[in-house]
Amino acid sequence: MVQDDPKTLVSTNWLKANLKHPDLRVLDASWHLPTENRDPAAEFALGHIPTARFFDIDDISDHRSALPHMVPPVEKFMSRVRALGVGDGHQIVVYDSKGLFSAARVWWLFRMMGHEAIAVLDGGLPKWIAEGNTIETAAPVIRDRHMTAQPQPHMVRDVTQVAHAAKLRDHEIIDARAAARFRGEAPEPRQGLRAGHIPGSKNLPFTQLLNGDHTMKTIPEMAGEFQKAGVDLSKPAITTCGSGVTAAVLSLALERIGKKDHSLYDGSWTEWGQFPTLNVATGDS
Repeated sequence: MVQDDPKTLVSTNWLKANLKHPDLRVLDASWHLPTENRDPAAEFALGHIPTARFFDIDDISDHRSALPHMVPPVEKFMSRVRALGVGDGHQIVVYDSKGLFSAARVWWLFRMMGHEAIAVLDGGLPKWIAEGNTIETAAPVIRDRHMTAQPQPHMVRDVTQVAHAAKLRDHEIIDARAAARFRGEAPEPRQGLRAGHIPGSKNLPFTQLLNGDHTMKTIPEMAGEFQKAGVDLSKPAITTCGSGVTAAVLSLALERIGKKDHSLYDGSWTEWGQFPTLNVATGDS
């Protein structure tokens, strides 16, 4: 059983018990890799958890950047979230259609913007449906509420900061991609990227933090996974992945096990892998 925590992770039972609370807001943050040719907004319209609003990761991002779904400007974040009827004083629960894949990215984004009352739904939409819970197609009634953002810049890292950390080895850089991609043995889903990983980084595929039903493992089990990956938890952590989405699963896991000094490399491999001036390692080194 998941240890319910409204700031990190809650169970489907917790959501059922609180779904009618006037200050609860549910967000569907489903997102898919470009190679999957799926439309999460269209899937949301066909059925979602009651009262949920669709949070478009690609839209609520910095469109001035050539990189995908980078952190949006504060003003854009506040206006888009307000348009969803989400604001100060709300407890948010965010889920996705794969169980636990992209929802953690939105959890991290809200936390980075200073909103701590947000949790990921453990097991997401698949678990909700498997348990026989209701889904609906109706759009919720949006009531405007002001959203105050208080950005936490220490929670995000850019390429210069990550390159510096990789050189000094004073942080643990943890890569959430599959092992074959980390080692440079499998192609990247985005064209034009080199294969491999940031020198000195450790590989912990995000799937190793999940059970077969896409729920999160227990806190002791997750701590053990970081240990098995060779992560020194006494150092500050930087999470990374392909484009900053599943890195947030690692960030959520770190928060769950009680580690607070973690940040996320927003550009991730989509940025690092395209610049020939940045060193790339292959294999397990």
